[in-house]
Amino acid sequence: MTSWLENPLKTLSDVERFESEAPIQERLPGDSVYDVFVQAADLYGDRTALTMLMTGDDDEQPRRVNYAELLGLVRKSANLFSTLGGARPGVAYMLPTLIETHAVLWGAETAGYAVPINFLLQPDHIRGLLEASEAKILVTLGPHPQLDIWEKSLELKRQIPDLKLVRVAPPGTPPVDGVIDYFDSIHEQPADRLIFNSPGRGDDVAAYFHTGGTTGVPKLAAHTHSGQLTAAYGCAALMNLTPDDIVTGTLPMFHVAGTILLGVGTFLAGTELLLMSPSGLRNPAMVSQYWRICERYGVTLAGGVPTSIGAIAEVPLDGADISSIRGGLTGASPLPVAVREKFEAVTGKSLNEIYGMTEASGLIACNPFAGTGGAGSVGLRLPYTTVTIRRLADDGTLGDPCDVDEIGVLTIAGPTVSPGYRDPEQNTGTFVNGVLSSGDLAYADSEGRIYIAGRSKDLIIRSGHNIDPLMIENTLQRHPSVAVAAAVGMPDSYAGELPVCYVELLPDTTVTEDELRAFAEAEIGERPAWPKHIRIVDSIPMTAVGKIFKPTLRRDAALRSVRELLAEQNLNGEVDVTAGGPRGMRVTVELADDDGANAAQLQDVLNSYLFEATVTIGRPDSSS
Repeated sequence: MTSWLENPLKTLSDVERFESEAPIQERLPGDSVYDVFVQAADLYGDRTALTMLMTGDDDEQPRRVNYAELLGLVRKSANLFSTLGGARPGVAYMLPTLIETHAVLWGAETAGYAVPINFLLQPDHIRGLLEASEAKILVTLGPHPQLDIWEKSLELKRQIPDLKLVRVAPPGTPPVDGVIDYFDSIHEQPADRLIFNSPGRGDDVAAYFHTGGTTGVPKLAAHTHSGQLTAAYGCAALMNLTPDDIVTGTLPMFHVAGTILLGVGTFLAGTELLLMSPSGLRNPAMVSQYWRICERYGVTLAGGVPTSIGAIAEVPLDGADISSIRGGLTGASPLPVAVREKFEAVTGKSLNEIYGMTEASGLIACNPFAGTGGAGSVGLRLPYTTVTIRRLADDGTLGDPCDVDEIGVLTIAGPTVSPGYRDPEQNTGTFVNGVLSSGDLAYADSEGRIYIAGRSKDLIIRSGHNIDPLMIENTLQRHPSVAVAAAVGMPDSYAGELPVCYVELLPDTTVTEDELRAFAEAEIGERPAWPKHIRIVDSIPMTAVGKIFKPTLRRDAALRSVRELLAEQNLNGEVDVTAGGPRGMRVTVELADDDGANAAQLQDVLNSYLFEATVTIGRPDSSS
């Protein structure tokens, strides 16, 4: 499987050579995700596939599962779901990161199709996903002292009586009428074979992943077996994964990166995946002990979302030997320059960005781990994936391909592209004749590296958490004093973006920003989507055809954010924000002469943001 090891991929020419040597079908173990586990068990049977950490303490004895055992767990789970749901059942799950979560996910894709669900969502939203996907089985976590997954699941079972509830709970947990115990049930299933005729394969739907944010109308993007396999294989090749690698598993398993990259990709290569607690780097113990854990388990590839990378880069090594690390990986949201520089200063290794979309089987581009350069880019397109950056016309349509270094809209074609959303009416504007429009503004350099330069779509990304602004807007517009609401992302050095909402009031009405914030928080179930600020303005900017013009609001949000930063640091300066540049927005701060000594420090702070920043000196202090 690791045919890329003979000639590691470093450049776009290497990718093109790799594609010309053999079609993707000849490189894969088969046309089903299930085939990945069959071949991995054959090639790497007694090698560790998954190591599960719970505490990260020095004396922890982690649970380990080898590739032969993992195949058995996948078969048992698939057999259970086939028994419970019949042919091609839809299997949803709400689980933290566990070895059982892998067994459930890949067993569901083998027997039918999986529906990974973010367990932080509220029951009403989860119900919408279950109904939209037509999943008949829900695998859930049993009672837990910190997580309310079990309570939500019981409420869903009450609302959907026909839902078959399968509980993952420690042995000895008291039984519940009408609830199926996962461990008892798989114990009854064979591990050496499938009891049904044929696993899903090829263009069969393997999973429906929720996309479009945690709020708003549910959108479920279909993944096929061939799409997941092609995406995972291409990224594994650019990462130069080997059976000797040990990769940190820190992303949730309702996220495509936590399943396709840190799942199918690692299993294809016979790599060991180190699961860093059920909650990943949301667990403070995993962050504080990160480098010690890397030393103890011989981690070779260390990663996480940019927010988490920023946190672990601040953790002192304290003598930890991290010489086993050959590189870092990050994705899910844009990477601030300062975070990359800090990680590379600590490790002495490159931090490589990976770029993807749920609608493209999770993965689109990756910085080649065997290559050099490319800082600030998301790397090269994956093998067997076509990426074209097209000019955006005034009417919103996509035109001819862009020239080198010309910014346009990134589009994707090839087997990784989803056949569409489960509700075909949602495909408009995203899928056109098999081509996926990402909505991301990008450009490519002369060496084929791709750079993301902002977004033409409105999605707000907070620490890798997608937030649909429409739900914020719809909520606030239900307030009796609000005429128009427009939510955008405000730049933030830690989270990347924070949601803020601009509000225009109805005539002859009065309401405070605090009152509107309280109203929004009571109506919006997910804390990450709560607006950080609500700005009451005289009027919301509109286009000539009456659409809200959000670029003006984004610039205003950035302007206010930087001005607040200057005030916090007692600095006097003029701030200018304009659209454009390789990161989509340029911020210039002109400090007063009296504050010139702080310019370098301010520049370092601004490098933590996702815009392009320049600090100059020369404006006299008007207060002197």
